[in-house]
Amino acid sequence: MPAQTTDPRRSSVFGLSRNVLALGLVSLLTDVSSEMIYPLLPLFLTSVLGAGQTFVGLVEGVAESAASLTKLFSGWLSDRLGRRKELVVSGYTLSSLTRPLVAFALAPWHVLAVRFADRLGKGLRTSPRDALIAASTDAAIRGRAYGFHRSMDHLGAVAGPALAFGLLAMLGERLRTIFLLAAIPGLLSVLILVLWVSEVQVERAGSRKPRRAARLDGQLIRFLLVVTLFTLGNSSDAFLLLRARDVGIAVAHLPLLWMFFHVVKAATGMPGGILSDLRGRRGAIIAGWLIYALAYLGFGAASHPWQIWALFAFYGLYFGLTEGVERALIADLVPAERQASAFGVYHFCIGIAALPSSLLMGYLYQQFGAGPAFTVGASLAALSALLLLILLRPSSHSPGTRSTP
Repeated sequence: MPAQTTDPRRSSVFGLSRNVLALGLVSLLTDVSSEMIYPLLPLFLTSVLGAGQTFVGLVEGVAESAASLTKLFSGWLSDRLGRRKELVVSGYTLSSLTRPLVAFALAPWHVLAVRFADRLGKGLRTSPRDALIAASTDAAIRGRAYGFHRSMDHLGAVAGPALAFGLLAMLGERLRTIFLLAAIPGLLSVLILVLWVSEVQVERAGSRKPRRAARLDGQLIRFLLVVTLFTLGNSSDAFLLLRARDVGIAVAHLPLLWMFFHVVKAATGMPGGILSDLRGRRGAIIAGWLIYALAYLGFGAASHPWQIWALFAFYGLYFGLTEGVERALIADLVPAERQASAFGVYHFCIGIAALPSSLLMGYLYQQFGAGPAFTVGASLAALSALLLLILLRPSSHSPGTRSTP
């Protein structure tokens, strides 16, 4: 496949390339579509379709685990083909077409089926997209690029609940109509992706020093093991919405709470990425995981609505310090021709732990209450932060990292 004629890493806005900017806009619109539905889905399952909290955990766990398998495959396939865009377009299209079908659900398993198809689309696109961002960005500003992408994603998650809140005010609790309207921004995102994002030829490196490559692979494996442990305590955020309702936040205010949460995530994503470019990836990730632990302890102990609002703001900082930074770290540790596969393994490790994580949270929440359930998640996060400090020694030769003395 011929390479494109222009440099895909050429700066456009904020020092970012057109590909990165366009992919950010695609994520924004996709999340507008998704987040018009997601904050209302636990309520739809429990109040309209009669499902329990354990089934909510099953839906999220099965959906994310299915996505993780697809991410693993799509990453390998993308590296094998040496192309990214085709898989990215296919994944976004599948999600945009299937997601609004939740409006026609008549039983809880219908929602499970729709979420399964939606997450398959996410799995198909995610690893090639992350590799495309890396290929379209100078190594020195990878944290900024991934932080920008995550910020745009979360801005969509601000607009989506805002639209849902406005539609709830206009239509009442006609959730199915809102789910159908979510198709519009999803289809717009696919159009932008097709027209504005360019393919980037994967440049295959020549000979590498075996000892150096082995060290990088070892660091990657250690990082992935710790991330998997952390994810076992990182259950679906749907439980945070259930917790908010239990503490006394009105159903009509849940989209506003979700919107506020994503404002914090959007505001901190790019600064967190820039911080990792300047000071290193590991420290940012550890700080984010410790914030997560403290936030989960707070959710377990909260007894007033204002505490839930404050905790959502604090919890949002965790995303700013970790989401984009973890992706930048993966790109630092792996050569270009293996980046999609590495992202696939990374997302697979996170997704495969999502099922036991969400099932465990659902079971503990239902049987023992919020306090013990959230304490388990906090404990695993704190342990993971400690292990990351001990096990990961970023090389000073990796962009955006600092070696440990």
